[in-house]
Formats: sequence, structure tokens, C-alpha cells
Amino acid sequence: MEDLKGKFIDIYKNHIGREGADKLLEWLEKSDFFTAPASTKYHLAKQGGLLQHSLNVRDRLEYLCHEETKFNKEFTMPSFESIAICGLLHDLCKVNLYKTEMRNRKNEQGRWEQYPCYIHDDKLPYGHGEKSVYIASGFMKLTREEAMAIRWHMGPWQDGEKQEAGRAFEMYPLALLTHVADMQATFIDEKTEKE
Repeated sequence: MEDLKGKFIDIYKNHIGREGADKLLEWLEKSDFFTAPASTKYHLAKQGGLLQHSLNVRDRLEYLCHEETKFNKEFTMPSFESIAICGLLHDLCKVNLYKTEMRNRKNEQGRWEQYPCYIHDDKLPYGHGEKSVYIASGFMKLTREEAMAIRWHMGPWQDGEKQEAGRAFEMYPLALLTHVADMQATFIDEKTEKE
């Protein structure tokens, strides 16, 4: 996990240089960002899962942006800073979100045993993508395209938002590519890494 943390910090410091970025990194280091799971029981529901997922999304997003320039002459390659911001920070909403709780289950011998599991303990119920935008914006200014990409990285999964997500994807290609990168990381890169 230390290697992943080092990789995250290297990418962050080498690519994100805007005012306030250093304060956001300090906040991340004081939080559970580097040890938190990515989910309660789905993808990377393990210690350090959020860190690993964030790096996976950033890597996927950089690749998708490069590939898009080959097929779409009108596509403008986002800066490495924007790619790092959208990939590394899209799930800030999960910082300090998960807690561990003990539950009971029957083991293979039919005896009851306790086991740890992750639960939500949301102290700031502000949505998902919008909460990540809110947190990042408290430290540094995001471009509109970055804010849209982070806000819509989950796509149109909430009721009544299909039309809005589609418009955001049409207007801001980085938003669509961030969504695709998040889905690829979750369902391809991380599907075999459940605990």
C-alpha cells in the first residue's frame, strides 16, 4: 500500500500545481483516504481500496484521452493536471465515509462467528459526485469541465438524471471519459479484487 501511496503523491505533486492543491493533499493525508475501502462490499472493499481505485481511474482516464485524440480530430486533449484531478479526486466523497462494524455469521462448520464489515457513516450527505466537487472546491478552483467530470463520473445512475448526464457528456467530453474510466476500473480492473 505504501507503493500506491507514493505513486499517488508523485502523480499529484507532479501534475496538480494550482493554488490550494497542497492544502488538499495535507487534508487527504490527515484523513482515511489512503486506507479507506472503495466500497462496503463491491469493488475493492478492503483497506487501501479507495487509493487503488483512484489510481486505476486516473490511469484509465489518461489512456482514454490519448486514444480519443487518435479517433476524433476535434477532441482537445485535456491537460495532465485535469486528468490527474478528475481521476485521483473523483471519489473524495468517500473520505471518512466508511466505518468498520462487527457482524455475526455462520462459518463452514455451522458455528456463529464475528467478522468485520464496512458500513456507511456519512456525516456530510451531499450526494456522490457533487460532494466530491464540493470538497475539492473547498481547497482549489476547478475548471467547469473538471467539475462536470467529477460530478457525473457515476453517469446517470440516479433517477431523473439521465437527461442531465447526457447533456453533460455531450457538452464536456472529459465528463464522459471520466465516467467510462470509472466503469472500466470498477468492472474490469477491480472485479477480481473483492475480499
